[in-house]
Amino acid sequence: MPAQGRLILITGATGAIGGELARRYAAADTELVLHGRRLEVLEALAQECQAKGASVSLSQVALDDDPAREAWLDALPRPPDLVLLCAGMNHGVTHARDGEDGVQARALLELNLRIPIDMARHLAPAMQARGSGQLVFISSLAAWFGLPVTPSYSASKAGIKAYGEALRGLLAADGVGVTVVMPGYVESSMARAMPGPKPFLVGPERAAKRIQAGVAANRARVSFPWPLALGTQCLALLPACLSERLVRWSGYGVEP
Repeated sequence: MPAQGRLILITGATGAIGGELARRYAAADTELVLHGRRLEVLEALAQECQAKGASVSLSQVALDDDPAREAWLDALPRPPDLVLLCAGMNHGVTHARDGEDGVQARALLELNLRIPIDMARHLAPAMQARGSGQLVFISSLAAWFGLPVTPSYSASKAGIKAYGEALRGLLAADGVGVTVVMPGYVESSMARAMPGPKPFLVGPERAAKRIQAGVAANRARVSFPWPLALGTQCLALLPACLSERLVRWSGYGVEP
């Protein structure tokens, strides 16, 4: 690979979206830095990407270990041209009186919100100094209106949406792009584990194609599928009492 080929970092590469994005970006002039928790999946993905001509390096560093994570980022050969922060988790509740598990909720907020914010803050200065680069955050259509079945997940996705939108305005003058991805349900083990209906379910290949196109255009927001994107955005605009009724009617309420 040429010494200055495109360097792309992807966290959550062993997930449905992250893995498909790695396959789509794999090319002879690209160096992929893939992070994931499942080594066997990560190694198989690396072989697929290498078969397409990409240079691939792997990492399983604990993202919640701040010194280790920062040392990993500092050891990169140069600032990435594109960073796709796809690592995430979810959990939900089905009974109102059960509430959320506090340990799980804290871990979710760490991985979905604090860690991508910290990674962006760590990587952005070098991109600004170079005058180019792009950061991509994975939010969710659940960011528009908090779902009773996924309180902390909804909060984390609303938070990363707001952060990404703010960061885009902050970095634009230095030539650094920021895109917030707001998918609906993407076929995956994570989606299957979420409580509630899964309307307009999208395959990971289609999701990755939409994301790649939006990132290439440096769009501020990439939302899909459009019927669900329109519906969830309307929930944020309607009076809260009406939105709450619509959410319960749609099957996202919890048992008393």
